[in-house]
Amino acid sequence: MPNTRYRKGSLYAADMAMYSRQMAADNSREVSRLKRNLIRCLREDVTEKQRQMILMYYAEGKNMREIGEQIGIDKSSVSRTIKRGERRLQRCLRYGAEAYLRSMDDL
Repeated sequence: MPNTRYRKGSLYAADMAMYSRQMAADNSREVSRLKRNLIRCLREDVTEKQRQMILMYYAEGKNMREIGEQIGIDKSSVSRTIKRGERRLQRCLRYGAEAYLRSMDDL
């Protein structure tokens, strides 16, 4: 018995393309909210040192050795600082996001 996904051929592909577009449109608002909350968390919930290293690592694409050389610390310290900052961001996004996002909707 053939797989029904492939039996429909181009009609199935067109349906899936339409479904994908609809689903992408549905979550664009959520992605936008997540970005706003991430920016807020970066500003308010991580230390200046953590923010600096996280931005150098993710935004500038530097590796931990390069960050350590630029700041003047060991790369293991850079790694620990980034991991601590990431944990703070995760907590903020997990627990603080709902209240913050509700307050943004009220504006």
